[in-house]
Amino acid sequence: MGASAATGMQMVAARPCIPACQRMLGSRSVVSAFGRALSTRTGFASCVKTASAGPLISVTRKSFAVRAMSQGAVQGLPIDLRGKRAFIAGVADDNGYGWAIAKALAAAGAEILVGTWVPALNIFETSLRRGKFDESRKLPDGSLMEITKVYPLDAVFDSLEDVPEDVKANKRYAGSSKWTVKEVAETVKDDFGSIDILVHSLANGPEVTKPLLETSRSGYLAAVSASSYSFISLLQHFLPIMNPGGASISLTYIASERTIPGYGGGMSSAKAALESDTRVLAFEAGRKGKIRVNTISAGVHWGAELQRLLDSSRR
Repeated sequence: MGASAATGMQMVAARPCIPACQRMLGSRSVVSAFGRALSTRTGFASCVKTASAGPLISVTRKSFAVRAMSQGAVQGLPIDLRGKRAFIAGVADDNGYGWAIAKALAAAGAEILVGTWVPALNIFETSLRRGKFDESRKLPDGSLMEITKVYPLDAVFDSLEDVPEDVKANKRYAGSSKWTVKEVAETVKDDFGSIDILVHSLANGPEVTKPLLETSRSGYLAAVSASSYSFISLLQHFLPIMNPGGASISLTYIASERTIPGYGGGMSSAKAALESDTRVLAFEAGRKGKIRVNTISAGVHWGAELQRLLDSSRR
């Protein structure tokens, strides 16, 4: 099963959690934490403090904020990202975290590229083209977020050789090409040369509704593959085209360290793996490409998935 865009219980920004009724990037603390994850060194971003892991030279948030205000940057992240290019993996509608992150980056001046799960690509592009997202595209200064290019992406597959024949023949993938992680990275390089920001905003657990004791091996491994290894794969293939001093960010969840009833199917394990991988990737990518690597977490997204979790917790 392909990695879908992060909606539902996926979360963004930083411990401690914000109230569930506040939408992602809807509060100043969330925006600030996301900004810190971009401008600090490596590790885990927090609303209260930023924990870092790694030897990279850090540009302080204060200096970014001062520069942004002095140059008249739009409201939002306290960072001036004009002249920077971001690739956000996991944008399939205007209601998920990937979309909200793209808007925050666009408001700060970054050029936006997105990777959309292949089965959702046609609907997403059609809705975008017909103006159905125009209201959601509005930035703080009144302008509309521009998405320079939408790429088909299934982050479960590293290269074409990894794709099973039944997936290749699936009608939901018909008409799309070059959608594996390696192929997308190569296409972005051909189109733009390089990027500065890489965002991993996708996850999928086919057995997320099952308790861990009832989760199959295949369901567990699928959750880890789509929700954590996909970040490793993205960084593997995009690191060569990332400009030194750039940043890579993924989204974690508090289930990595606490029991959340209803968040099963190996997803809690996948998030724990993602956090552990972030530390190692911060060490390795920092030395190899001078890239900061962070994962951020703040709360839950109010929607059908959250309602399902609340219902599970009452049983």
